[in-house]
Amino acid sequence: MTTRDDTILVGTPDFKAHAHARYAELRARGPIHRVRSADGSAVWLVVEYELGREALAHPKLSKDPEPFAERLRAAGQHIMLAGSGFGGNMLTADPPEHTRLRRLVSKAFTAGAAERLAPRIEQLSHTLLDAVAPAGQADLVAAFTRPLPMAVICELLGVPGERRADLQRWTREGMSNPSAEQRAALLSLNSYLRGLLDDKRRTPTGDLLSQLIRVHDDDHGRLSDTELLGTAVLLVVAGHETTVNLLGNALAALLDHPEQAARLTARPDLIPAAVEEFLRYDAPVETTPARFATEDLTLGGQRIKAGQAVAVALTSAGRDTLPPDESCRLDVTRAEPRHLAFGHGVHYCLGAPLARIEAAAGLRVLLSRLPDLAWADPSAQVRWLPAGITRGPVALPVRFTAATA
Repeated sequence: MTTRDDTILVGTPDFKAHAHARYAELRARGPIHRVRSADGSAVWLVVEYELGREALAHPKLSKDPEPFAERLRAAGQHIMLAGSGFGGNMLTADPPEHTRLRRLVSKAFTAGAAERLAPRIEQLSHTLLDAVAPAGQADLVAAFTRPLPMAVICELLGVPGERRADLQRWTREGMSNPSAEQRAALLSLNSYLRGLLDDKRRTPTGDLLSQLIRVHDDDHGRLSDTELLGTAVLLVVAGHETTVNLLGNALAALLDHPEQAARLTARPDLIPAAVEEFLRYDAPVETTPARFATEDLTLGGQRIKAGQAVAVALTSAGRDTLPPDESCRLDVTRAEPRHLAFGHGVHYCLGAPLARIEAAAGLRVLLSRLPDLAWADPSAQVRWLPAGITRGPVALPVRFTAATA
């Protein structure tokens, strides 16, 4: 039976530490529930796959938070607003604005463009592993899963290498629950990128941010000041954060299932298809940002009032595509596993091809270099990110013997 009393708390550290069990309980009670987020706001949460697809493509569920900006600011929810959060871009726009903004950057994120980056991604992976291989132990989040995607997106956008640590920190803090620290991180990120865009306007290069500046300056109206900054913020954050957690979740799963890791080590040709199973098994984005009902509507048998927020639990949807006993089993040879990890509909993740290539290339190099990878302490529990809409391990402490050439 669907719950409507707002008493279920989601997104808390306890909920996120036991996410799969909590979502299984919700799925057993119904496809959509009225819940309360960690910040205290009420939201309709979709937990099943088919209803998730419907919600993600629903024409009466808007991604644009600006009509509700006053209410969101009063609740301390700045994260999706323009100029002070992650807003002002295609992620927070509906067609036709979404279509226009997406088209401006889509060529840089095609499958072909991502494939051309694979050799560089492998080179960066080797460089990162060179630094830790002699030690025989490492935290792979700090040493690999976080710096690799950040290096890739910074090279693509033309962000100086010496600022990558700042961007990582601002993104990580900005993706947490509303707080003074989150607000400061979001403002710092926006301020830095505003200055970087000004620098690139004075000294343009061939990177993607310079290309966007030319669109803004040469064809004013196609890209406003707010949209230019918002798009830069989106490319930095979404361009790496999803892949950080895709890699982290994949490695956590393989460390828990060494027989599956051995299979991929022996058959690296299986890795691209296995990435889809990792996306199903533990989606890197736990829940979508809220969509807002533009008018009263019915979803999953529930009446959603105009202005109410709806989110989809992508992590839960991936475990709803198979029978319960099978959904919790990792199988890197599973044929075409279904998931919503990259969304659905017009807002399907633009960076999905790049995320897939990064994950496959990174895993291929890592498994070849560290074939006997194991938890440093097999009895320890994985610590999951305690806040925000993403899902990933805080750390991956491992031991290994580096392969010899």
